[in-house]
Amino acid sequence: MFEYQFMINAFLAGSIIAILAAISGSFVVLKRYSLLAESLAHSALVGVAIALLTDSSPLVVALIVTVLSAWVIEYLRSFYHIYSDAILAIFLSGSLALAIIIVSLSGSFNSSLFSYLFGSILSIDMTQVWILSGAGVISLALFALFYRELYFIAFDEEVAKSSGIKVVWLNFLLVTITAVIIALSIRIVGTLLIGALMVIPVVSALRFKQSFFKTVLLALLFALGSTLAGLSISYYLSLPSGAAIVACTLIVFIISLVVNRR
Repeated sequence: MFEYQFMINAFLAGSIIAILAAISGSFVVLKRYSLLAESLAHSALVGVAIALLTDSSPLVVALIVTVLSAWVIEYLRSFYHIYSDAILAIFLSGSLALAIIIVSLSGSFNSSLFSYLFGSILSIDMTQVWILSGAGVISLALFALFYRELYFIAFDEEVAKSSGIKVVWLNFLLVTITAVIIALSIRIVGTLLIGALMVIPVVSALRFKQSFFKTVLLALLFALGSTLAGLSISYYLSLPSGAAIVACTLIVFIISLVVNRR
């Protein structure tokens, strides 16, 4: 399958996405903010719908809408003190409803929209790989720079705040990075499935009850392995790449439950 350039692109992009999803997902899950990924994925779908309606670049519009949604969600949580699960539920359903309305108005229910919903290995080119690589380097640098602070906030936000850590700013940084990762991942994983790639490998890794750093490494291993296996299955069985990847993460999760019964 590697005689085809689109498969090489898909594997490169998928590997970058898996690494970024596992690392950002580790902090998001520990903050009990798991639905953030799914909510932002639906916001990305709104961006895609707007782009199809206005004949704009889906990637650019999805990126803008997703980042803005992340900022609004975090602003409502931090300054209006609305429960995070309530905010995420509103955005989750509201974004999907808005996307369906916009797509219906534009008459864009076609194969192109299908690839954004469930992912497609045929839609990745080298330009997107380079964009993902650039975003990946910046995201990894920020995670490395603020690793200790983000780790502290993930476990106890109030104590971190009283210790002088800039909690609000770092929370906005985390949701922004997460939003960028999701917006750039929708072509290969799909808007309806990218949230699972950020959450399931982390939950599977947590079952092994290791230190936070080892848990991140395990999540990275699970996400990367599931992505590569899913892309291979997608190629050989002609399945949507996002669905195949998430199915592989579910298998890993089931195995983690069996291996760690207590």
